[in-house]
Amino acid sequence: MSSGFFITFEGGEGAGKTTQINRLSAALKDTGCKIVTTREPGGTKEAEFIRNLLVQRDGGQWNAMAEVLLLFAARAMHIEKVIKPALSDGKIVICDRFTDSTVAYQGYGRGLDIERIKDIERASVDAFKPDLTLILDIDVKEGLARSHKRLAGEKGFEKTEDRFERMDISFHEKLRAGFLDIAKHEPERCRVIDAAQNIDLLAQEIKKIVFEKLG
Repeated sequence: MSSGFFITFEGGEGAGKTTQINRLSAALKDTGCKIVTTREPGGTKEAEFIRNLLVQRDGGQWNAMAEVLLLFAARAMHIEKVIKPALSDGKIVICDRFTDSTVAYQGYGRGLDIERIKDIERASVDAFKPDLTLILDIDVKEGLARSHKRLAGEKGFEKTEDRFERMDISFHEKLRAGFLDIAKHEPERCRVIDAAQNIDLLAQEIKKIVFEKLG
């Protein structure tokens, strides 16, 4: 592979993105590919600081526009310092969340006009997009139950990364609808996958999609 490839994982809370990112990364490494795994918000020192402001339960009472501005500030640093250099080196970058999450959470979920988000996207990151986006779709109640179970087992700072999990069920239903709508409008880039299925079967389906896309 002469140039890199950018894959993002998206979906609501408890969809199992972390597990599947690890599975895919291992499968690609077994073929000799060079892999970078990262996350949003985060990926750089600056972006991780912003992450703490946004996902911690006591990180602040931000309105939707403030969240979007913080997310794109973090994203701009992430793209410049991590993603683009890795792609230039011919690596496969796998990222847990990207701009689609901003559109889903702050747009569909919190009601901010999506065209305003796209304007900020163009101004801040020049509408930089993934090559492939895997949307792990799961029933909202099942996903939240998984997420709460995971958080209950966490320790330290990670245990309180539950600002969005604590929002009401209608918010999470809007999120799910948002991700599915994004996929509907960008079928060449996005693939929706049933995240309620067996973990091994899910990993196999993801691997098949990615390997076919990579050729």
